[in-house]
Amino acid sequence: MTIDILLFRTTLAVYALATGLALADILWRRPILGRHGRILLWSGFTLHSLSLASRYLATGFPPLSSLHESLSFFAWAIIGTFLLFHLRYRLAVLGAFVSPLALVLMIFGSAVSSATAAPPPALQSWWLPVHVALAFLGDAVFALAAVAGCLYLLQERMLKKKKVSSLFYRLPSLQVLDNLNYRCLTIGFPLMTLGIITGAIWADRAWGAYWSWDPKETWALITWFLYAALLHGRLAIGWRGRKAAVLAIVGFALLLFTFLGVNLLLSGLHSYVSLGTL
Repeated sequence: MTIDILLFRTTLAVYALATGLALADILWRRPILGRHGRILLWSGFTLHSLSLASRYLATGFPPLSSLHESLSFFAWAIIGTFLLFHLRYRLAVLGAFVSPLALVLMIFGSAVSSATAAPPPALQSWWLPVHVALAFLGDAVFALAAVAGCLYLLQERMLKKKKVSSLFYRLPSLQVLDNLNYRCLTIGFPLMTLGIITGAIWADRAWGAYWSWDPKETWALITWFLYAALLHGRLAIGWRGRKAAVLAIVGFALLLFTFLGVNLLLSGLHSYVSLGTL
């Protein structure tokens, strides 16, 4: 077992423990469990960073071209995004809903081949880490927006039915969740846009055309238009609350389909990288 895989599996175990403690905190209202869970999450993120770095040192290529690597990097970006937002906004309770998503990605990543191989010649470019990292960082921010959207709808439903559970008192207010949704949109959308632009430049260098209407390109553009409409709606029309929450969830579902569904169900220029991200 290589050092990067050992670190990956250790990270998975630490994330699982952190997720368990965060959920236990929510279920039994034990803040000390949540604090220990966040300490483990920071520890897991550090181990995860070391895993990605050791993978890079072992292969000589950014760990972004296979399905195993892309799932690992996506999970790393989601956890890192949550931790940064937690430092700024102190929304610890979101960890109980964000960490399971990263954990599922890590479990999926552990189930697929982790064999190392050099990317095809067309992909051996410094545009690879630039394009993919920008795209995944944007996706990670949108993942947090989707979580905020789900919690908004859950809390709104409890208020409308006038049946609140103990979870209700742990959640941020509707206003805070809506503001978080908007903040994620203003950060994630520029990252996604830069990801698409750098991808187009890279495509021209690799395949001689900026845009070829490949399935992944097409679905990425569809997703971009949805988030562009959401941002326009919030800025120009005043969309707030439920509509913004629903669109944030739909947008992230489209992101997941663009990431995994297109590679699994459709063929195209991006499909040959071992079901990876490109």
